[in-house]
Amino acid sequence: MDGEAPGKDHWIHGVIKHPGALHKELGVPQGKKIPAKKLAAAEHSKNPKERKRAEFAKELEGFRK
Repeated sequence: MDGEAPGKDHWIHGVIKHPGALHKELGVPQGKKIPAKKLAAAEHSKNPKERKRAEFAKELEGFRK
């Protein structure tokens, strides 16, 4: 591992505190992709937690290889 911390490959799993919460808030079944329109609407929601979760989900889209 050359001096790297163990488990460094999966650091994002520790960042996500409530997996599936955005799916539940938006009424999208777990395992299905959240439609772009719903995600965009959630980013402009009045609910601050929903808005932050949607923004974070949008950010995580860029992590896929």
